[in-house]
Amino acid sequence: MYPYPNGHWNQPIYFWGYNENNWNQVNQGVPVIQGAYQSGRIDFGSNPFVVDIEKATTQNNYFRRTLWTGDHLQVTLMSIEVGEDIGLEVHPNTDQFLRIEDGQGLVMMGDHENYLDFQQPVYQDDAIMVPAGKYHNLINTGPTPLRLYSIYAPPEHPYGTVHETKEVAVKAEDHHD
Repeated sequence: MYPYPNGHWNQPIYFWGYNENNWNQVNQGVPVIQGAYQSGRIDFGSNPFVVDIEKATTQNNYFRRTLWTGDHLQVTLMSIEVGEDIGLEVHPNTDQFLRIEDGQGLVMMGDHENYLDFQQPVYQDDAIMVPAGKYHNLINTGPTPLRLYSIYAPPEHPYGTVHETKEVAVKAEDHHD
């Protein structure tokens, strides 16, 4: 679990989607939220927050971006390019929930990295539950980016994580290990 700065932003948060005009401007793959980017905010935890998660997810163009990081929970947005995957991973102490908002893929899970005996095609609106300690991967098998959000309990990535591409994510994780 990663520490994050508490109480850095005391101004009110304007709800994502509160004003449809906010969705007409896009800043680096994520819709502009009034006041958010001017303050440098990229992760809205641990403040109260309301978001149209479907719009936030389908408009995200980053491989991985934390949206909200709290003490016990984290929400990330992901966009997996055609033919790419998340990458085989395991979270020993973290349960994970993924929801596909756009696209299609193949999810694989298992108790060993060389034996992923659970394989299931997934599509828009499907939810995937990954128990702590399960090796897993998700491959984009469709013709468009696979867009999803993921909920980790407890948080898996450092507060404010933004990985523009899978390459950047792999390098960051190698450096973090």
